[in-house]
Amino acid sequence: MGLRLTLKPNERILINGCVIRNSDRRQLLVIENHADIVREADLLGEEEARTPVKEVYFFIQAALLDPKKRDKLVPIIQKKLGKLVPVFHDDMAEHIFEAASHVSQTDFYKAMRALRSVMEYESKLFEVLNARAAATAAE
Repeated sequence: MGLRLTLKPNERILINGCVIRNSDRRQLLVIENHADIVREADLLGEEEARTPVKEVYFFIQAALLDPKKRDKLVPIIQKKLGKLVPVFHDDMAEHIFEAASHVSQTDFYKAMRALRSVMEYESKLFEVLNARAAATAAE
């Protein structure tokens, strides 16, 4: 079974380094073989990669976008993912293990997708920490 992508109007995706823009209507694409694919909305800017999970996500994204750098990046990614596991509870650790498995299989898009819920959770943790710090500073 291929990868099914529903594209929003005017959404851009990258397939094997080729930028493709959808027309003004929703479209369904079925990618029937393995290809390096990422939606524009899933890309993270370098300036956004300021947390541990986002940093790993950014490295995975770099491996996806630049096949020439993969051999260098994969060991770095796996090491960074390994350091994240003990920081998070079991549910989040499962997503990290899933991402590591996808990286090992050079399926970088699925690795990025596996880390999305961990990034959301990490953001919530930072919000709590920042709220506590603000409350402490106000006292």
